Amino acid sequence: MKVAVLDFGKTNSKLFVFGQDGRIIDERRTQPKWVRQDGFSVLDEAALHHWALSAVADAVGGHGVEGVMVSGHGCTFALVDEVALTHPILDYEQEPPAEIAAWIDRRIPDFSETFSPRLPLGFNYGRHMLWLQEVDPDAFAASKSILGYPQYWSWRLGGRAVSEVSYLGCHSHLWAPRSQDFSSLVDAQGWRDRMPAFERAGTVIGEQRLGAAVIAIHNGVHDSNAALHAYRRQELGPVTVVSTGTWVIVLNPDCPLDALDRDRDMLVNVDVGGGPVPTIRFMGGREFATISAGWQGEIAGPVVQRVIDAGIMALPSFAPGGPMSGHSGRLVGRAPNAEERAAAALLYVALMVDLCLDLIHSNNTVIVDGGLNTGGVLAGLLAQLRPGQAFLQGATLEGSATGAAALAFESVGREFAAEVPEPVRASRFTGLAGYRSNWRDATMDRGVAGVAVGGAR
Repeated sequence: MKVAVLDFGKTNSKLFVFGQDGRIIDERRTQPKWVRQDGFSVLDEAALHHWALSAVADAVGGHGVEGVMVSGHGCTFALVDEVALTHPILDYEQEPPAEIAAWIDRRIPDFSETFSPRLPLGFNYGRHMLWLQEVDPDAFAASKSILGYPQYWSWRLGGRAVSEVSYLGCHSHLWAPRSQDFSSLVDAQGWRDRMPAFERAGTVIGEQRLGAAVIAIHNGVHDSNAALHAYRRQELGPVTVVSTGTWVIVLNPDCPLDALDRDRDMLVNVDVGGGPVPTIRFMGGREFATISAGWQGEIAGPVVQRVIDAGIMALPSFAPGGPMSGHSGRLVGRAPNAEERAAAALLYVALMVDLCLDLIHSNNTVIVDGGLNTGGVLAGLLAQLRPGQAFLQGATLEGSATGAAALAFESVGREFAAEVPEPVRASRFTGLAGYRSNWRDATMDRGVAGVAVGGAR
């Protein structure tokens, strides 16, 4: 059996073909397009659908794929009637007008109920739902179902309209993790009857004919929770997962809920079984691209050492959200060349992850996953910064897609033998501990003071 996973990210969307041995047989990539329409930034859904359908058809024809699974980024919803969207899908990176935002934010449930911090833009997608309902009530009136982003694509490809708990529970303001039910906001706005029945991520929810083949459509999943599932199913013991992409998501199921600080972009995600997963995040991929001026190549070890020696560092923050939200990022030290900027950017991501691991009370095994760990340099830096913890890295950079594939195979009773993550060899840069100390000192006035270092409690 083979399964195609459509991994819809905010910046990059991908299709992977997986076999039962867990290996990626083939892949395709594209970039979603976001366009202006009627005062909103919205997804060019038709273009992405055309690409997805073509990629799936190629996977069916070329590899005999029998099912399609979706992994999707957070913060995004879709309103649909029986056959189509009733409003284009909103880009979560846009802020409602100030007068509407003030009205919206008075209606947001308390952090103690949803464990969703109050964030700007559409980082809580319930906030964007309130905005759209206020300015275009007809779109809500015409809708039959409110779908999470992965569920939209599963439906669009031929599945039933369903809900899924890892997506609804992903900093949406729509879910109450303690009661494992919709939040008070859903009932206050009359949305409950438009939330379809729940199905577990991976469940077959329909079929689609492509040429002579009939393929199963599986219920989609939130991408970072898919990565968490990929490693939890391997029975590795207590783990913290660092899932990297446009967002760096740090998930530690062992962190006490009362340790979460709403002002540091700490929240509760919900795993595919409905359990709470304490989480902290920052927009690491976006920040790396900004700091490095779009660097795409490898970063040589001697260049990293040169940046450490020179004290060139990036201070937070270079994107909205995250534990240092509200502060303007800047580079300090002498002017770097292009590769030195990239090295400073990578060190910045490592130091921010290190800070997040402290804040999320991580003292278990850490698994570093995703595209920012190309070549294992990020994981090596973290292992050097935190010698008291064990570090592993995914055998593939595509942990979210791998977890999504596992859910699809499991739902039909098939084995799926994903590769076990590999031990990380700590880097050996001279002066890294001092560089970290100086970085934290430089950010003390930005709210880092008092955070224990290196997992110490």
